[in-house]
Amino acid sequence: MLLFNRTYFLLTLLLFVTEVCIALFVHDNFVRPYIGDVLVVILIYCFVKSFLKVSVTKAAIAVLLFAFTVETLQYLAIVEKLGLENNKIAKIVIGTSFSWEDILAYIIGIVMVMVSERFISKQQTL
Repeated sequence: MLLFNRTYFLLTLLLFVTEVCIALFVHDNFVRPYIGDVLVVILIYCFVKSFLKVSVTKAAIAVLLFAFTVETLQYLAIVEKLGLENNKIAKIVIGTSFSWEDILAYIIGIVMVMVSERFISKQQTL
């Protein structure tokens, strides 16, 4: 089940750098909140696939459930309940506000993953 995949790891690093750049330098009402959320589930998916040999579907569903869980924790104001409202890292990683748009962005990101994986799989079998 454990297997290092260099391609997924390099994609993880690229997506992580992209997310950091968005967080530090993009202060708009579209790229940061929406594109960032689409990319974050792709980043987590690539990270999982970097180290675990699991099917596309299992990894995608697990990442989507994880994202939904984090969003639910935001709805429950977990950062405040844990007394971390002054912790900038906790606020960035966990987030502080629930949004249905975030849920939609996560779904879009996972759909992009699954379509990409299917396309790549078909190209490799040709």
